[in-house]
Amino acid sequence: MYKTISRLLQMGVPRGRVTYSLTRTIKKPQIRCMSTSEVDKPNFPGSRSEFTSKPYFLDPDDMEGIPVYRALNRDGVFVDESQDPNLDEDTIIKMYKDMTLLNTMDRVLYDSQRQGRISFYMTNYGEEGTHIGSAAALDPKDLVFGQYREAGVLMWRGFPLEQFIHQCYGNCKDFGKGRQMPVHYGCKDLHFVTISSTLATQMPQASGAAYAYKRKQNGLCVVCYFGEGAASEGDAHAAFNFAAVLNCPVIFLCRNNGYAISTPTQEQYRGDGIASRASGYGIPCIRVDGNDVFAVYNATKQARELCVSQSRPVILEAMTYRIGHHSTSDDSSAYRSVDEVSYRDQLDNPITRFRHYMIRRGVWDEDKEKQWKLDARKMVMKAFAKGENEKKGSPDSCFHDVYKEMPAHIEKQMNEMKQHVQQYKEHYPLEHFQPMSS
Repeated sequence: MYKTISRLLQMGVPRGRVTYSLTRTIKKPQIRCMSTSEVDKPNFPGSRSEFTSKPYFLDPDDMEGIPVYRALNRDGVFVDESQDPNLDEDTIIKMYKDMTLLNTMDRVLYDSQRQGRISFYMTNYGEEGTHIGSAAALDPKDLVFGQYREAGVLMWRGFPLEQFIHQCYGNCKDFGKGRQMPVHYGCKDLHFVTISSTLATQMPQASGAAYAYKRKQNGLCVVCYFGEGAASEGDAHAAFNFAAVLNCPVIFLCRNNGYAISTPTQEQYRGDGIASRASGYGIPCIRVDGNDVFAVYNATKQARELCVSQSRPVILEAMTYRIGHHSTSDDSSAYRSVDEVSYRDQLDNPITRFRHYMIRRGVWDEDKEKQWKLDARKMVMKAFAKGENEKKGSPDSCFHDVYKEMPAHIEKQMNEMKQHVQQYKEHYPLEHFQPMSS
């Protein structure tokens, strides 16, 4: 083969026009000469470019922004009737009730933090449509990696109100045994990975889990929620690139709510949002109106079909607005006006828009609204009373679950703690904790 190539080169055939290919059916190498037009085409690994005779700079400021997909207008009317997913009445009502129940729970737990009953809380005001619209479109067994503002996804999957309260109180009934700070939910049975405080840490984890799902060929996908601020972390790059190169079935769902804590989007990045980054990684993307439940539902449903059928990642950017403070540790009036928040709440409230649709469809009215508000409040307050009255876990429980079998040095520390607490028990509120093991 090499002698043949050398002979062609000696005959004057240009080196760039000599190629060869090997197949299983033909034992001898097949030699062919490339045409002049083929030689003139760029052949650089990792690009699909054409040559140009003039220098040309792509300026993103001259490009149009990625369009925002919307199904319902602000009056609750479909812009295009073909975009109606035709969900049944029970599903429609559940979507609305979960959105408003989440809203009610937020008010109660936010107030409880302000009263010193729990240490921390994060509300979901303004983003309820992104939670419920996406959750309703997923398979219940799809694995979810949340950031910290996806309580609605858990609520849709049946996470009990009592468990939300137990977790925020960190009591003995909490699935996490009181070892996480409030709003860091998790539930193995509902395929929701426990939330981590570290920003964007869930993103490369989601890519890895999706790769495992691809290997299993289980027909499921992974969904990773994150905010536009998290996309500035290095972990976001790693997650996108791994998922794209390894063809992982994962939906990266960005809640672009306008602010990363106290940093507005214009100080967070220069480009056109988060979806614009997708093409650089070779990932399909879509941008939707995050305050439109049906737009989020339709987009998530199609994104999931693409993920599972083609085993590819998708970036879905939901354009929404954070009505509440970033958390109870934040005062958003320091970096945005009250008028701005009020205007956005009235203009694009996802609950109001969805209620308009339901009234037009004839499945909701003012009487049902009033009754549901009373019922939702009662449900939350009942769960709240249960959670508040539960005791904290035993003080020695923090030494368990570190190792499968407790090593000697951990056991020694536990015994020292027990002796100390027993000696100075008058200084500790032991009546609020379960008793320690003997």
